[in-house]
Amino acid sequence: MSRIRTAALCALLVLSASSGVRLAQASSPAAWSAHDREVASACTRASGLNKAAVAGQPMVFDDSLGMTALVVTGRYPQPHMKNQPARVLCLFDRKTRQAHTTPADPLRWADPAQPIQK
Repeated sequence: MSRIRTAALCALLVLSASSGVRLAQASSPAAWSAHDREVASACTRASGLNKAAVAGQPMVFDDSLGMTALVVTGRYPQPHMKNQPARVLCLFDRKTRQAHTTPADPLRWADPAQPIQK
């Protein structure tokens, strides 16, 4: 009976590998740490801000989207902005390893325990 189960499992693995079906794989803590460092580095560079720094933790979207979001703070480098504080939202594409940013100054931080007032 165990030979039949072993053969069935082997057949399932071969079929899933040949059909392009991907089995779920968990990443190690070291892999996640390396990913977080890569995202932080790419996003702070892409922000273009002076004194750019990561604000908070990376927010990882599932593999169907393949993006990791990160907020970066710093100072605007443009002379007309007069070194004002800045905040950008960065989306890191895990497939292409590219970081894309947009201004996020309008983002409002709220206490999750408090209701949002309109």
